Amino acid sequence: MGIKPARIYRNPKARLYTRKEYMKGTPMSKITIFDMGELDATNTFELVFSLVAKDGGQITHNALEAARIASNRHMIKNIGRKGYYLKIRVFPHVVLRENKQATGAGADRVSDGMRRAFGKSVSLGANVKKGQRIITIGTNIQNIGYVKDSLKRASSKMPIPCKLSIDKGEELIKS
Repeated sequence: MGIKPARIYRNPKARLYTRKEYMKGTPMSKITIFDMGELDATNTFELVFSLVAKDGGQITHNALEAARIASNRHMIKNIGRKGYYLKIRVFPHVVLRENKQATGAGADRVSDGMRRAFGKSVSLGANVKKGQRIITIGTNIQNIGYVKDSLKRASSKMPIPCKLSIDKGEELIKS
């Protein structure tokens, strides 16, 4: 069975399940690295851009990992490892559940339908509020185009609408 589309989990429908110690069989997060690039020079970069959520919702760990890979690969290819700092700012705490349905001939005898439909944990998600920063990239002024393009690629992987914001160095861009 393939991965479900992110629009299924975009809006939380019930209470969020975050206490993994009380659940058995919770999946591991696909995101293993949250900080990339030049880790020693986090505060020395002139510009800091962020990908900000326009609406609230949930982002699955698959979407976060895809956004991380897309933006990091673009930055490495164009700038190199020493020219930027990338940080994923959200962590997938929420356990997403799914009630599996049997399909095919004779499935009505096998499946219980909605009876006891608590579901099985299948994925993890990050609950994001409106205006929350998801990804942050710091770099120097000559790499501004690459950062914007990198965050645009990351926003196309997200199930919720996102925008770019300037956290540091806005006066350098205006002049």
